[in-house]
Amino acid sequence: MPQKDCPELELVKRLVKKEQLAWKELYNSYSRELTSICRRYLNGNDDIHDILQNGFIKMFHNIHSFKYMGTGSLKAWMVRIVINEALQYIRAFSKMQFSDIDEELMIKEDDQEPELSDVPMEELIKMIKLLPDGYRIVFNLYVFENKSHKDISELLSITEGSSASQLHKAKKKLVHQINTYKQLKKGGL
Repeated sequence: MPQKDCPELELVKRLVKKEQLAWKELYNSYSRELTSICRRYLNGNDDIHDILQNGFIKMFHNIHSFKYMGTGSLKAWMVRIVINEALQYIRAFSKMQFSDIDEELMIKEDDQEPELSDVPMEELIKMIKLLPDGYRIVFNLYVFENKSHKDISELLSITEGSSASQLHKAKKKLVHQINTYKQLKKGGL
């Protein structure tokens, strides 16, 4: 049950009234995090700006339908809108490919997951961004958004098997990239 003095709930009430300062507060509070989420899905800064802007426009027009479910529900709602906007953009403008056989054959099977403690987070993010579109999008949805293969298949209009396959290939490629990074660091390059 929402509390009367909950800052998030009070902000939502002000947003529903279309208070300009409330929308500015919302933007200032969440735009950096929402931009980071967009960066996981898209590479171009102009695209990211467009997605974020479209997301905020959609939030503005649909805030009246938002249902407050407790602390964090506003953020969850916003994240869902931004991810959906990014996926719509990708479906419309990206040549998302879900298989690259030649590349697959070059990556040797690596049974063990690598130790990540000595790989900086910035490097991991760069590696994820270098994944082919299909791999990266499925990986992000599964790992960061906790989507099931069923959910991913519906979002991307692919089969659950394709989703699972893309995730497996993404993980294989990331293991290869991480091991290569560690070898280069070990060799002093």
